[in-house]
Amino acid sequence: MKTTTLACVVWIAGLLCAPGILPAQTAGQGSVPGNPPAAGGLPAMIPIFPLQDATLFPNAAYPFYIFEPRYREMVADALKGDRIIGMVMLQPGHEAEYDGRPPIFPIGCAGLITAYEELPTGEFNIVLGGLVKFRVTGEDNSRPYRLARVVAIPEVLDTGEALALGKERQRIQTLLSALFDRFGVDPPPPGVPDEQVVDELAQRLPMARLDRQRLLERDDALARAGAVIEALEEIVEEIVKAPQ
Repeated sequence: MKTTTLACVVWIAGLLCAPGILPAQTAGQGSVPGNPPAAGGLPAMIPIFPLQDATLFPNAAYPFYIFEPRYREMVADALKGDRIIGMVMLQPGHEAEYDGRPPIFPIGCAGLITAYEELPTGEFNIVLGGLVKFRVTGEDNSRPYRLARVVAIPEVLDTGEALALGKERQRIQTLLSALFDRFGVDPPPPGVPDEQVVDELAQRLPMARLDRQRLLERDDALARAGAVIEALEEIVEEIVKAPQ
């Protein structure tokens, strides 16, 4: 079995079966002064953190190690304010401009700092909990880090869509059970919301980074569930073929 596949299975098991994320340490509450919330509960302007992969989905959480000075300043400022940071993916060919403001995909996901640790050397370990997708409509160059004007893109399922997602969750649960039985761990408990299961898997399953960005850009967790199921089916097939 590929090492990446095994690592992915182990991570999925721990992620979906673990308790909820611990609350953040003492941090500022409320919106940043002069930056009122816009439609969808997201401020009209937020700091953005561009990376090479789409690493945050609306119903999931992700840990980050922050070491660049400009992004250390970004985290420090966020902790003094509303604790919101937007994650975006860099466009291909960004390497030559990385130290500046290279092009990004316009669709990203905003997250709330739910836990953090400031290291003695000034770096941060943080956990972002996904809040809502957004579209970047412009940028403000007044800070060393990047600030973007954004419009929230809420994902709301109607009753029929929620029922359909529940059925997709059952298919996912069956595939996860096959993986977890092989490795002797329990499947995710029923109390984990369907949207969280889909989005945690969407941001962790092995796939090309452009494919993950396209997955993020789909309308909602129901629209992402099919791709998640296909990826899980490939992993299960690989494990079945692998020697015990």
